[in-house]
Amino acid sequence: MANSPEMRASDADRDRVAAILREHTAQGRITMEEFHERLEQLYETKTYGELTKLTADLPDVDLRNLPAKRSAAPAKKEEQHAGMLAAWGAWAAASGVNWVIWLIVSITSGDLIYPWPLWVMGPWGVILLVSTVFGDNKPKRS
Repeated sequence: MANSPEMRASDADRDRVAAILREHTAQGRITMEEFHERLEQLYETKTYGELTKLTADLPDVDLRNLPAKRSAAPAKKEEQHAGMLAAWGAWAAASGVNWVIWLIVSITSGDLIYPWPLWVMGPWGVILLVSTVFGDNKPKRS
């Protein structure tokens, strides 16, 4: 069913015409003053015929084919190599398990025993730290 000029317009129809007026203003076909005048008239319209009068002197604009606004791309942070992330995860998991074992043994013996998990996590952690700081741990792009 075609829209007859006497048919009442919806808010969505008015919004569509407002977008068309904004585009014509951006392209320099109408001034800001004209845009504001037409916008005031736009929100007082009731029918399709009244909407058509607001854009009768302007060429048709297909809003679907307008270029999308480009948003500023967020700064891309440097990514860690997946293998390096896995190595740190394994170090953290192994260190946690060793400390839990040490704690259980210390509690059950009734005495704090030598903190041997430091010998597991210390050298391994130093190697990982040096690899992370000085190594080439960025993902390979093919």
